[in-house]
Amino acid sequence: MTNSGEITAGKILEAARQLIMRRGYSGFSYADISDAINIRKASIHHHFPTKTDLAIAVVRQHREMFDTDMAALQASGADPLARLRAYVGYWERCIADDSAPFCIAGMLGAELPALPDDVAQEVRAYFVNFDQWLEDVLESGVKSKQLKLRSTVKSEAKTLVSLIYGAMLAARAFGDTAFFKDVADNAIAQLSRA
Repeated sequence: MTNSGEITAGKILEAARQLIMRRGYSGFSYADISDAINIRKASIHHHFPTKTDLAIAVVRQHREMFDTDMAALQASGADPLARLRAYVGYWERCIADDSAPFCIAGMLGAELPALPDDVAQEVRAYFVNFDQWLEDVLESGVKSKQLKLRSTVKSEAKTLVSLIYGAMLAARAFGDTAFFKDVADNAIAQLSRA
């Protein structure tokens, strides 16, 4: 059974996630969270003593959700190309319906020089984790002869990370949700043997 403290912490994390995604680390305060979910600032501090603690918890939660979703996808028997398409499809839907128009780690990555060291370290850990997942998927795709790389697995993974996050940023800048889909679909099509 879930206690009210866990429910409250979950609501705080979700409000912080939405604020970070839309405004970045520097663009929100505990007062914003208090207003968003109608909770006293003291209650927020009870669960997350500092803004750094809260931001770290948001990034960790984001990474854990990613790991869980990608492990479930692999366990379902999805081939490497399907896993890449599922990842891109997730962001296509989130950008289109505005539920998650930008990745938390991507938003914080843009602010890296201004972030507290502990938050910056967590953001870097997210990208290392994501890069490793991409390398594993690409390597599996090459072994199964489903993907054809133009360069090394490491290089292709870094290129794909750059394309995905660059497309998120450009879609936001142009106010064109289809921009992300076009760039991401093209990147995957270039890797696919099909």
